[in-house]
Amino acid sequence: MGVFTQSVAVERAPDGAPQGLHWNGRDYVIAERPMRWFERRRWWAEEVRAEKGRGPGLVDHEIWRLQVRLARAGSAPVQTLDVAHHLDSGRWRLIRVHEVAHDLRRTA
Repeated sequence: MGVFTQSVAVERAPDGAPQGLHWNGRDYVIAERPMRWFERRRWWAEEVRAEKGRGPGLVDHEIWRLQVRLARAGSAPVQTLDVAHHLDSGRWRLIRVHEVAHDLRRTA
């Protein structure tokens, strides 16, 4: 589908990792262990100044790659999504929906 930004609700486990997602009126469960990394944001274009000692949330975005499936359909296909977590506000944004990978082992 591509890259965009849309607000989503994320339920977190005690260790802070996402364990559920509410998107487009549907509930999703995490199908595989989520992956987390941090990406630099263009803070100099969005902020007036950077306070000394403040980095997470200002300089970096927390990004999670989630493999999810519909909660009410255990046999639903898995979708891969990237979500960004804004550390200061606690808000979550869906930033990418990955294309579904086709099974290359199938023969024509």
